[in-house]
Amino acid sequence: MYPMKQLLTYLFIIAAIPALAQTKLVDKDAKFVLVIHGGAGSVNRKNMTPDKEKAYTDGLQRALTVGYNILVRGGSAVDAVQACIMVLEDDSLFNAGKGAVMTHEGHCELDASIMDGKSLKAGAVAGVTTVRNPICAARAVMEKSRHVMMAGKGAEMFAAENNCSIVDNSYFHTERSRRALEGAIRDDSIREIKQKKSVNDPENRDNKYGTVGAVALDASGNLAAATSTGGMTNKRFGRIGDSPIIGAGTYADNNSCAISCTGWGEYFIRLGMAKAVADRIELKGMKLDDAAKEMILTKLPALGGDGGLIGVDKEGNITMPFNTSGMYRAYIKSTGEKEILMYRD
Repeated sequence: MYPMKQLLTYLFIIAAIPALAQTKLVDKDAKFVLVIHGGAGSVNRKNMTPDKEKAYTDGLQRALTVGYNILVRGGSAVDAVQACIMVLEDDSLFNAGKGAVMTHEGHCELDASIMDGKSLKAGAVAGVTTVRNPICAARAVMEKSRHVMMAGKGAEMFAAENNCSIVDNSYFHTERSRRALEGAIRDDSIREIKQKKSVNDPENRDNKYGTVGAVALDASGNLAAATSTGGMTNKRFGRIGDSPIIGAGTYADNNSCAISCTGWGEYFIRLGMAKAVADRIELKGMKLDDAAKEMILTKLPALGGDGGLIGVDKEGNITMPFNTSGMYRAYIKSTGEKEILMYRD
């Protein structure tokens, strides 16, 4: 039996994604892969208690379980990545949905995006403040509008019209996000942060970003990617990072790969990070892992940025590089092979 909280989460997700009614298991020889992340940054053992480590592991496991149950029943990669993101958005440990960090003004602004590698359709929302699961709004944009991105109040109106759950902004507030804002309030801009502290300072890094993401290859050979974030602690002026930007924080194409990024968004935008990895595979013939590592371990730090990404290619190969002290990450394959990781080693 599932714990009641987990069961309610499953029921909420099934209600939000009607296509999940499928019950037939895929052929035993079918190949599918799911990879998720919960953000990169100062993730290291010295800052982690056993209880905290278990909480993060359990959160990642819940997301994997939901996504795997969709894929093993022949569900689509798009359904799987959305469902995984919803689980992580509802977990206050992660900077997305319920656990979103606070802006300078003390409220939460959320971004999300999703992309279907089969059709190259994509949807995104930015700066929403009342949508419980921004990834649901992003999918609605992808499937129920002529657009790719909506922002602010308009995105919220569209989400409400398309049956996304709407909540008061206070739903997203947590004691942890309040403490983080208090600790970051002295820094008025990214420039001041870089001037006052090393970019590699763990305290500084966690003020910059936090994200959740998922990529999948389904049994039909289709790829999908999704990313969601609460943004940057103490952000001002409606700042938007890479997470809702197709080609920067999220990208999927059946001809190459599916990518979800996490890191200092300004640098990921400048590099067109997710699309840059896909282009190296399709146009240069590089392997997924080589392409991802070139971007994350060479191109990104050369500009002064940090972070990581997860990816899966059309053959089912995966990659999870990062240049920070750690990244919450996990994967599961149709073979049953599974791993949940946090630290560099």
